[in-house]
Amino acid sequence: MEDFAERSLAAIPSEFGRLAYVASLRDVEGGCYRHDGLSALYPEVAVQQALSTCHQGLFLRLLETPLESQEIDLRLCLAAIGGGFENSLAGWREQEVYCLLPPAGLPAYLEELFASNVRALLAILTEERLRIQSAA
Repeated sequence: MEDFAERSLAAIPSEFGRLAYVASLRDVEGGCYRHDGLSALYPEVAVQQALSTCHQGLFLRLLETPLESQEIDLRLCLAAIGGGFENSLAGWREQEVYCLLPPAGLPAYLEELFASNVRALLAILTEERLRIQSAA
């Protein structure tokens, strides 16, 4: 897990970005994680355990972060996504991409809390963008 955190996650500038990256390594249907670099170096069982533990840790740490800090972090994440902040904001809001980010096996109330927080943050960012556009 240290290898993964130092090499892969350290380059991602936001917690939401790190969470999205780790979630993208998981097969939604089967629930298994896939990371060719780690699989070439470590036994598959160890890779699955490390990525699952990392995914849960990132998710829970983000949930424990105050909403004000989450807003700042989400801004960083959306700005870093290709296509620009506006398109990323619209995509997350309309396609509800954030619903794919929670790790498997957590209580439903944590997933609901996370989704509720992200929806609120996206609404704040959208409203802010509309105010800026109308003022221009």
